[in-house]
Amino acid sequence: MEKVIGIDLGTTNSCVAIVENGTPVVIPNRGGYKTTPSMVAVTEAGKRLVGHIAKRQAITNAENTVYAAKRLIGRKWNSPQVKNAVATSSYRIVEGPHNDVRIVLRDKEYSVPEISAMVLQEMKVIAEDYLGEPVSKAVVTVPAYFNDNQRQATKDAGEIAGLEVIRIINEPTAAALSYGFGRNIEKTVAVYDFGGGTFDISILEIGAHGVFKVIATAGDTFLGGEDIDARIIDWLVQGFKEEHGIDLRQDRMALQRLKDAAEKAKCELSGVRETEVNLPFIISSGRNEALHLQRTLTRETLEELSDDLTERTVDICRQTLEDARLGKDEIEEVILVGGMTRMPKIQTAVATFFAKEPNKGVHPDEVVALGAAIQGAALVDDKQEMVLLDVTPHALGIMTFGSYFEELIPQNTTVPTHRTKIFTTSRDNQTAVKILVMQGESQRAEENELLGEFILTGLRRAPKGQVEIEVTFEINADGIVSVKAKDLETGLEQSIQVTATSGLTRDEIKQMVEDAKDDLLDRRTSEEFEGARQEAEKLIAEIQKLFPQVEQIVATSDFGRDAIEKAKSIVDKANQAIEKREASLVKEQIEGLTRTHRMFKGVVAKT
Repeated sequence: MEKVIGIDLGTTNSCVAIVENGTPVVIPNRGGYKTTPSMVAVTEAGKRLVGHIAKRQAITNAENTVYAAKRLIGRKWNSPQVKNAVATSSYRIVEGPHNDVRIVLRDKEYSVPEISAMVLQEMKVIAEDYLGEPVSKAVVTVPAYFNDNQRQATKDAGEIAGLEVIRIINEPTAAALSYGFGRNIEKTVAVYDFGGGTFDISILEIGAHGVFKVIATAGDTFLGGEDIDARIIDWLVQGFKEEHGIDLRQDRMALQRLKDAAEKAKCELSGVRETEVNLPFIISSGRNEALHLQRTLTRETLEELSDDLTERTVDICRQTLEDARLGKDEIEEVILVGGMTRMPKIQTAVATFFAKEPNKGVHPDEVVALGAAIQGAALVDDKQEMVLLDVTPHALGIMTFGSYFEELIPQNTTVPTHRTKIFTTSRDNQTAVKILVMQGESQRAEENELLGEFILTGLRRAPKGQVEIEVTFEINADGIVSVKAKDLETGLEQSIQVTATSGLTRDEIKQMVEDAKDDLLDRRTSEEFEGARQEAEKLIAEIQKLFPQVEQIVATSDFGRDAIEKAKSIVDKANQAIEKREASLVKEQIEGLTRTHRMFKGVVAKT
């Protein structure tokens, strides 16, 4: 059976899992970690770094290291969230050619799906190394409250990474799949998912026969641990400014150090009552004197700084319960997902709101990837008895006369689904009508997200209100929207598949797929070279250490002198092969180096 991996493409960290012999397992990366930082960097030499290696050099290469790209994926340049990121990020964000967002690394512009593709490609490589075979299919998770453009951009990122994304699945739903998998339970559960960049709440009914039905979902795609980090940074920057009159935000390296320190302090305060933030030589004053930052942050201060953010998650939970028409007492289990749910204040807030202790039995960082892997296995295995009924997180409709939003498919409608409504023309002798397809909750069309548009032409001339147009919306299991408009009298029809827009054209995506393939080839080659280089250099060092002793012992005989010259030649050839950076050449020299090393050790041992 074909292997399908499950990927949790997170704001802060990403995770990949697979179902093996009926059991979902998280695949560790080369360093043995179950999660990989969702960070990408480009070095001065133009080398691409992803994950832990990118995070380790973030402070010294702040301007060319991207974090939290997920918060920008599928967003328009003029959105408030992008403006916020432009003002607070240590890397450069610019406007793309399609009113989209681009990130500048070493003077080259990258689209956000390209950056996310680098992280997905890393997940693909981790899985392939573990399985020992190529992987081409994946289920990728997204926040439940992502709109169509954000979902499409995530799918594009998968394509650029060389993966066929066979399903996009909501993160809280994936967590519920993992929680209920193989347990044969019947429960109404709430999944409270507070991660690095996004917040979601989903209420589901889990049936005994593998039926997972989402009743309601809501969230905020710009509310997460990053915002709590930002509050700590503000607190540190303000304190430093009051003491020294210097704004640390003006220095990119200082800002990256503050970001690292804020995240570390936040994590530590989940286990201790206070922690010290100590950043020596954070910046130089005008008089060239090195300044240090040293402050003690207590858990109480952190809770005060982030209190309104915690409260926002509770308000969203309250609204979602109303949407689901359920009382708190009808929720049998509250499942905590996402790194932020380790924070004691958040656990208390959830317990107080739902009037019950939340379930901490799932791993907050791994459960989403495990759920994605379970869904992936179910999609390719006919024997899997699992039914997943998800909902559309946003209402869908069209713009009508007077810039109003006319809803056709309400928020929290189970997908797949289709709905039809009849509209009439708004002007006399109108021969064409423009259909603007929108997604959102506002009655004002301009406050919602435009997904696509098309024109139905060739309408018969008639007084306004006399031409009837039937509009049909359809959403498939992937959440892809199709819209059809039909003149009821003539049968004239026009349709559009709203595959949304990630801000990239098909040609751009094709080019990015090719670039990513080349990069993967380079990476695999360089990994192979690195392994061979390390082995060769270790042998060379051992041989050179033994040279003086061996020369002393065998220099008196012609045979000995020949052996020494031959050994020097082997070492020289190996060094030349390393300089050429060709793995095959280095590997060829390893055998000769091994023989020489063995011979030298033998000579020394005999004396």
